[in-house]
Amino acid sequence: MSATARQAQDERGQAERLGIKPGQVVQEIGYDSDCDEQLRGAISGIEGVELVDEDYDDVVVDVVLMWWRGGDGDLVDALVDALMPLADGGFIWLLTPKAGRPGHVEPSDIGEAAPTAGLAQTSSVSAGRDWSGSRLVAPKARR
Repeated sequence: MSATARQAQDERGQAERLGIKPGQVVQEIGYDSDCDEQLRGAISGIEGVELVDEDYDDVVVDVVLMWWRGGDGDLVDALVDALMPLADGGFIWLLTPKAGRPGHVEPSDIGEAAPTAGLAQTSSVSAGRDWSGSRLVAPKARR
């Protein structure tokens, strides 16, 4: 396998680890120049995935991809806002800079903000060289 083919396979695997499936609408919030372009490319490269921005005005999205840095504001408020367009069974990937990177968010801050916003953290992944991801879902009783 060539290095290019291996890289493309690794990128697809990265998006698949996030549970993003063909045909889903993924709303991206908090995009900036520091975001992981490989991850974004892997997500938009999944067949039929529509990667939309925070101004997307359709009613429902399947996944919210939220890039969040320390200093971005109130995390609870942002999570509550991100829940609004989320389809039943949808989820939020809260992407934060890894430890030692500018804008790092302490895991305890996420652990406190998620339940306050009505969410449960179900898993964590390395979402790129500089980013960690926390998968957040609304408890089934609230969906």
